Amino acid sequence: MAGTLTKLCKSLGQVSPQAVNFSAPAVAASRRHYGSVKRAECTKPVVEMDGDEMTRIIWASIKEKLILPYIKVECLYYDLGLPYRDETNDQVTIDAAHAVQKHHVGIKCATITPDEARVEEFKLKKMWLSPNGTIRNILGGTVFREPIMCKNIPRLVPGWTKPIVIGRHAHGDQYKAKDYVVTRPGRMELVFTDASGKTERLEVFNFPGRGVSLGMYNTDDSIEAFAHSSFQVALKNKMPLYLSTKNTILKKYDGRFKDIFEEIYNKTYRSDFEKARIWYEHRLIDDMVAQALKSDGGFVWACKNYDGDVQSDIVAQGYGSLGLMTSVLMCPDGITIESEAAHGTVTRHYRQHQKGLPTSTNPIASIFAWTRGLEHRAKLDGTPDVARTAKAMEDACVECVEAGEMTKDLAICIHGMANVKESMYLNTEDFMTAVQKRLDHKLKN
Repeated sequence: MAGTLTKLCKSLGQVSPQAVNFSAPAVAASRRHYGSVKRAECTKPVVEMDGDEMTRIIWASIKEKLILPYIKVECLYYDLGLPYRDETNDQVTIDAAHAVQKHHVGIKCATITPDEARVEEFKLKKMWLSPNGTIRNILGGTVFREPIMCKNIPRLVPGWTKPIVIGRHAHGDQYKAKDYVVTRPGRMELVFTDASGKTERLEVFNFPGRGVSLGMYNTDDSIEAFAHSSFQVALKNKMPLYLSTKNTILKKYDGRFKDIFEEIYNKTYRSDFEKARIWYEHRLIDDMVAQALKSDGGFVWACKNYDGDVQSDIVAQGYGSLGLMTSVLMCPDGITIESEAAHGTVTRHYRQHQKGLPTSTNPIASIFAWTRGLEHRAKLDGTPDVARTAKAMEDACVECVEAGEMTKDLAICIHGMANVKESMYLNTEDFMTAVQKRLDHKLKN
């Protein structure tokens, strides 16, 4: 872990630099000019996880322009850029996750999950796993996505005037299933063998010919963690919580989700929900989808793995842009979180950047990754000045967009691709300068 902590990436590019002493950022920070605004101060550190491509470029700019000039915070730095993950055999990702466990707040830049093409491009030792998956497996918890609301960004579902927060139980089910192609007549069975060797057999289907089959699973521990995380987020946001399943068809499998949520709600959370004047309900997935489309938003939606994969992207587009979507991993204890942007590394813009061309990349979700992490740090430590500064930063982003100062992707949302002119949007750095000016004004007044 010590080797990981001393890895400081000074380059804004994608090539990982040589290790330097971890104390170097503090020296550099002392030379920065922070202007006339008094900085809010975090009393405990956050774990900062750097990333890849265009989001890495933006990440460094956000930190220099919007975070360090306004908030004094110790950042325990981990370079999760793909070259350094490869150099450390992905140990840096494991170390980062354990650091988040220890310090309770992780703030992460978007990263590449390599496929065959990326293995060749970066000359990797192997096709490393998703950093998000590795971190999630160590921390547990559930990823919740929430839209960032801007009044002038058209919504595909116009009635959604309040946010819908989607929680996806990213464990098991189809994503860890064993599937099988049946090539000849025969009987497909589920077989369970307990620790003593005793077996139980259940016929799935007697195949008269070719076909397909699969077997999937989940665990009570994981479902319980999912439930606790969902109830915690609903209480934090003061929103009602809905769990959606298809327990009328999967009576035992989905019924287990329904029963565990109900038991935990009645035992642990009912009184807190009633005090907050919010509620919990289970809904069938088809009924829940219909209700969501007809609603004005304003609720937390706990989804099983596949449903959450689909519905999170539908909801993101329904609010106008994936570039206006936060992503927070909430652990079951309600104390430990990891925040990041919901989008990827914006490869196309990075290719332009490599050619020396200006880009108009939307940094808002990455800014909110910082602010959501810092707001949680402030809540844990009782530092309201940090929370106020982070909230002011979020408000400055939204006010810029609503005043017509925005990046190209949002201008396209408003005017349409064919109608967008250069005068209608700002490049990335100009947008962050506009946010900085508004933030300065807010904090001085």
